[in-house]
Amino acid sequence: MQLNKGYRNAYSLKFHLVLVTKDQCKVINSAMLERLREILTATCQKWGCKLEDFHGDDSHVYLLIDFPPEVQLSKLVNNLKTVSSRLIRKEFKACIDNFCKDAFWHGTYYIASCGDMTLEKLKNYVEQQVSFS
Repeated sequence: MQLNKGYRNAYSLKFHLVLVTKDQCKVINSAMLERLREILTATCQKWGCKLEDFHGDDSHVYLLIDFPPEVQLSKLVNNLKTVSSRLIRKEFKACIDNFCKDAFWHGTYYIASCGDMTLEKLKNYVEQQVSFS
């Protein structure tokens, strides 16, 4: 385990985050996915965080984020969703307006502390949960 060092602390804090498009619209293409990676990486950096892993499909993105203890996760997640939604809706307007007119991301999200859960296990779990709803 690698420790990060902050002011008066050493830490290793990571969480998984899953964001889903509004109504699970299958709107995310490869260009959008790459742009989302750039946007989310830059937003994490502004918060003093690091986007360690990123994957996605046509309606979900899966993130692994390393964060310092002073970051409030609910505020970080809200900012990640707000910034990425605004920029993606602006840059890919023609693609998105056909699917998601009023919002890009669903209002909810999934967040979990890391432990020993891999991104693949998390993805399988989320896919199973989505199929039950």
